[in-house]
Amino acid sequence: MVWFWVLVLFTANLKLGLAHIHGGEQPLAKINILQTTVALHESASISAEPVLLGLKGEDTEWITVNFVNPKPSLDDWVGVFSPANPSACPPVNERKKQLPYICSAPIKYKYANESSSSYAKTGTASLRFQLINQRADFSFALFSGGLSDPILVAISNPISFTNPKAPLYPRLAQGKSWNEMTVTWTSGYDIDEAVPFVEWGRKGDLQVRSPAGTLTFKQNSMCGSPASTVGWRDPGFIHTSFLKDLWPNFVYMYRIGHLLYNGSVVWSKTYSFKSSPYPGQNSLQRVVIFGDMGKAERDGSNEYSDYQPGSLNTTDQLIRDLDNIDIVFHIGDLTYSNGYISQWDQFTAQVEPIASTVPYMIASGNHERDWPNSGSFYDTPDSGGECGVPAETMFYYPAENKAKFWYSTDYGLFHFCIADSEHDWREGSEQYRFIEQCLASVDRHRQPWLIFSAHRVLGYSSNDWYSQEGAYEEPMGRDGLQKLWQKYKVDIAFYGHVHNYERSCPIYQNQCVNKEKNHYSGTVNGTIHVVVGGAGSHLSKFSQLIPYWSIYRDYDFGFVKLTAFNQSSLLFEYKKSRDGKVYDSFTISRDYKDVLACVHDGCEPTTLAS
Repeated sequence: MVWFWVLVLFTANLKLGLAHIHGGEQPLAKINILQTTVALHESASISAEPVLLGLKGEDTEWITVNFVNPKPSLDDWVGVFSPANPSACPPVNERKKQLPYICSAPIKYKYANESSSSYAKTGTASLRFQLINQRADFSFALFSGGLSDPILVAISNPISFTNPKAPLYPRLAQGKSWNEMTVTWTSGYDIDEAVPFVEWGRKGDLQVRSPAGTLTFKQNSMCGSPASTVGWRDPGFIHTSFLKDLWPNFVYMYRIGHLLYNGSVVWSKTYSFKSSPYPGQNSLQRVVIFGDMGKAERDGSNEYSDYQPGSLNTTDQLIRDLDNIDIVFHIGDLTYSNGYISQWDQFTAQVEPIASTVPYMIASGNHERDWPNSGSFYDTPDSGGECGVPAETMFYYPAENKAKFWYSTDYGLFHFCIADSEHDWREGSEQYRFIEQCLASVDRHRQPWLIFSAHRVLGYSSNDWYSQEGAYEEPMGRDGLQKLWQKYKVDIAFYGHVHNYERSCPIYQNQCVNKEKNHYSGTVNGTIHVVVGGAGSHLSKFSQLIPYWSIYRDYDFGFVKLTAFNQSSLLFEYKKSRDGKVYDSFTISRDYKDVLACVHDGCEPTTLAS
């Protein structure tokens, strides 16, 4: 084991090692792993237990790591590597002076003195890590030299789950029709090893089996570093099955299976979901919306500067209230993996209690898609070289083209138009035509609540950097879209990207069209714009000046819940993640005739009769 690690330490061009450290937002990017040197010490040791995990079918376990360093320091740290034996990296340049390096970043890390303040004196300590099943074994490495100049001191024994290939982390999503649910999951089984399927049916009825498709992506699909270099980790195989012709409002049971070629079946746990209501059905329906949640580790690893301080609070609040949630929209910036592919497993494990029970609908954000010269609308490196590939593969969404991350979906009384702010939305673009068709196609008699959403703020935000630009919006954001919102009488537009909460008045062309703040009734004169990007990532500051259209601002972590009681009554609630209590709310009361009524720029100016 030790000799393998020594042999895979090759030389590195320092530029390659530093190429992925721009911004420093992703905690793993703090580790300059390509600069690692080897100084294995005969008196240093590190060990992990238990050696075999998941003996009772668990997909997560707590591990104890004990270590000794005869020359301890305050910046010593322990990294978790998976696979335990990383693949060998070829030399970058044979002629230049060679410096040894490890070719893959750890999947998580902790400082050695986290659990023992006396470590720097004694050189002895232990740490607790929580591991999830990620299709490979694990090892732990003790480093000195801090994160910027790592020195490998000791390597542990490997540990592994009993079935590393097991099907895990199911995530539901609406299909392309209201009565179709999709189930997507991750496993280690390619189609030449096992046939994936879902066994499902109404609770108490005979169960049927539906086949699943299998996808994956490779290192050469990544657009740049670190996704294509130190951040790369095999994502396993991603399977999706389509459960069709569902009866509305029924509870369905399901479990995932992989039929091995010896005739045996590897099963997941059993889950359940409630099928969608018929479009226009007059019943209680509850929707949760947020952006920019990210992921965090329950064992406290990978943390510095409170990178994702609200992520687990938001996740846990939703889990606690899951019986009162019907569908979830996470509108961009999902994992903040930023090119460290191992973090997608961590994220799907974190949201599994939610995503396995209710549809988990996503949108594309800058940290999923953007990369220079990759076709994204913004020429930024925010995706860490992922350029949308992991997001498009790991989650299902009912888009006509997965690379074009815009789609519509219905849920009972709601019609959702989900835009992709990382592709061109301006008038005349392909996406603009989609947005207009999506808004125009809704039958407001049956689905009175029309919702628009995108990751970046295409409407209104008094975030500090937008206010400095003077427009309180993404540049070119609402130039062409506001006439569509007005013409088709969009009720509420939601955005992430800005990590706080803000609600505008009903507004059109920078003018509040309604003086009310807590209850709206009658004609839809304008659209309410809501920033709800405070689900977990570090918060964004507001401008000191409060615009006249800003009804409520909150510099805290939270999410929005919409409750449609029927075709005429809607409740909007903003809840804080730390306590789940409501801090801002309003209601809408409206009849169909109010939607039909003409408003400024909302009807044709003349008719043939006139």
